[in-house]
Amino acid sequence: MAVVCSHAKRYTAMEKLVILLVFAFFAGLEIAKTRFFSKRGQSRDDAKVEIASVLALLLFTQPLALAGGGFLASLIWPDAEGALSSIPLVAAIGLFLVFDDLTQYWWHRLSHTVPWLYKLHRPHHNASYLSIRVVYRNNIFYYAMMPGIWFSGALIYLGLGWVYAGYIIVKMTIIFGAHCDVRWDEPLYKIRWLSPVMWVVERVISTPATHSAHHGKHAADSATHYKGNYGNLLFFWDVLFGTARITRRYPESFGVENLPDTTVGEQLLWPLIKSTDSVADATREAAST
Repeated sequence: MAVVCSHAKRYTAMEKLVILLVFAFFAGLEIAKTRFFSKRGQSRDDAKVEIASVLALLLFTQPLALAGGGFLASLIWPDAEGALSSIPLVAAIGLFLVFDDLTQYWWHRLSHTVPWLYKLHRPHHNASYLSIRVVYRNNIFYYAMMPGIWFSGALIYLGLGWVYAGYIIVKMTIIFGAHCDVRWDEPLYKIRWLSPVMWVVERVISTPATHSAHHGKHAADSATHYKGNYGNLLFFWDVLFGTARITRRYPESFGVENLPDTTVGEQLLWPLIKSTDSVADATREAAST
């Protein structure tokens, strides 16, 4: 187990520093151009959930899941440590796109259809705003159970930590940009000669327009597509599996529609903390969102 943990630690220290700098860049954009610290409709609970969830993920959940994935791989393939270290870069990236990003697409999609999974994911949508602040905002068990993190740990054990360090930085940069309240894609849509380029871009990666549609609050808003646009790094998965909606517009409001209130404790630690009849509410929430 100690060997596996050393593999995970080796490739998370540098990557976390770079990701922190990228996060700081997008946060700086929001501070300069929007109301980063006082989003419209926010409450004190929002800040509590966001701070607690990001600390739990970065300090405990992700490192443990990566190490756990590597440990399980070492039990299944005890002689395979580093076996994939010499494969071509394109193949290595492809493995992460399939075993991390594609599995996260399906995990995310199931979280909007399976009632108990939605209880773990609802905190991400509970805010009445879209911002880089909500990127890591989820129930702690949502990330602890996310298959992509465990698979990534296994791939690191198999010798692809050198690829993971770069891959996760690119992935999180795309995700940060898609959640950022400063819409980098909006001015580009207005440049006519860039239209063919943006046509490709918005079908390959997540953008503020496509991802904000997923966070829209009201089903009556034609720019809202809550039951779709699940992609994280690659929006291509939505195109491939028929869940994409591309409008180049942004919802008028964000959040969850017609659902009961929830508490900080329930958002972070359901099912350990339940503030309501969680099974009934989860079923109603998954059906109505």
